[in-house]
Amino acid sequence: MIDQTEKTSYTIPFATLTTLFFMWGFITCMNDVLIPHLKELFSLTYLQSMLVQFCFFGAYFIGSVIYFVTSYLWGDPINKIGYKNGMLLGLLIAALGCFLFYPAAVFSAYGLFLSALFILGLGFTLLQIAANPYVSLLGKPEGASSRLNLAQAFNSLGTTIAPVIGGFLIFEFFAEGGKITAKATEMPYIIFTAVFVLIAICLYLIKLPEFKSEEHTEKGLGALQFPQLKLGILGIFFYVGAEVCIGSFIINFLALPEIMGISESVSKNYLALYWGGSMIGRFLGAISLNQNLSGIKKVGFMLVAAAAVFLLISSIVDLNFAQISTFLIFMGINLLGFFIGKAAPARTLLVFALINVVLVILTIVNAGSFAMWTIISVGLFNSIMWSNIFTLSIHGLGKYTSQGSSLLVMAILGGALLPLVQGAFADSLGIHHSFFVPALGYLYIAFFGFYCSRKLGNVKAEIIGGGH
Repeated sequence: MIDQTEKTSYTIPFATLTTLFFMWGFITCMNDVLIPHLKELFSLTYLQSMLVQFCFFGAYFIGSVIYFVTSYLWGDPINKIGYKNGMLLGLLIAALGCFLFYPAAVFSAYGLFLSALFILGLGFTLLQIAANPYVSLLGKPEGASSRLNLAQAFNSLGTTIAPVIGGFLIFEFFAEGGKITAKATEMPYIIFTAVFVLIAICLYLIKLPEFKSEEHTEKGLGALQFPQLKLGILGIFFYVGAEVCIGSFIINFLALPEIMGISESVSKNYLALYWGGSMIGRFLGAISLNQNLSGIKKVGFMLVAAAAVFLLISSIVDLNFAQISTFLIFMGINLLGFFIGKAAPARTLLVFALINVVLVILTIVNAGSFAMWTIISVGLFNSIMWSNIFTLSIHGLGKYTSQGSSLLVMAILGGALLPLVQGAFADSLGIHHSFFVPALGYLYIAFFGFYCSRKLGNVKAEIIGGGH
């Protein structure tokens, strides 16, 4: 346990960890920039280009399985080496994955790029396992949810900025005369390597409290006796898969003549809006689920938070107000969705999933700017899905909670498989009609929300850090 006799300030350690969460989100979202770049560079089909997500998120699944089996046979590795060492190891593995982009670019080999992404994903898996619970330890227990919330907000900030900065570096700054070359990825990922190493050094030098879990690891798979967990595993699978599918295809989708016909350097800004929507929704969700605020205060705080985050995003993207003003309409629908959900996690999840089903269907049957805005606005309603699905799934698991949590993390595999499925349909049906794949994913999430609203009632939810 943490020694609370020492009055230690955790401001610097927490600031270091929020930097880690930011880079975590940033690098993950860089995949959405890499996909159209590598697709054109190597003349790939959509299915082949989705191997980027398959290797990256597949590493989450394989890494989680290895960790689960190791914990089952020999005990929790993080508990043996410590959270700090676990994070350091994860950072160094992630740095190695970024550095391997250099030889991949030198030899211009797609297979090497995929290998680098797999190793990068393994590093992030370890960070996922170590960093999330550790953030909750940096201070008083009653403030744990707030700290995870703030750290996750920085993760969302990373996913919002990545398309703008990463897209500029790869599509413009390091592009050779506007040409698509493998070398455009060299310097950006060498910079990312240096950042991860720098964060690792800072983390190593900072004194952090030690923590050992006293929780007993249950043998077998007793957690699967709970129906909400079994259904929730599929919920996480389809949520991560659907979210990654849409993010992966937005740049290519907006380039279609019947949609917007815009270049990668412009569409990257709309991709940032998609991920920025999740950041807006997470801030609103944190306020909506706060049981200590009265109705009027809650509405006021939500409106102020929505306006503040929208202004932040608008300052990040290279678009004027007229180009993004339509997004405000969907932000209004998002606010309405929270009010309909009435701070009940299952009901809010059901409402948001159904809205996303409608938005994706509208994207499929329409064209032009209308289709662009309906698909981009899905991000607003993705916001609370990870936290609500996770909370509902582990509700009532008791001694099986840790085991159930590890199974839910494995379900991030959806981010590896569903983009491949959509990629195959994009090759045969075209990108436009291939969006029925994430629509089916959101339909299942709506079913899960409905099931939990009937079986579990008004379970209290927290905005949990993590996700993909």
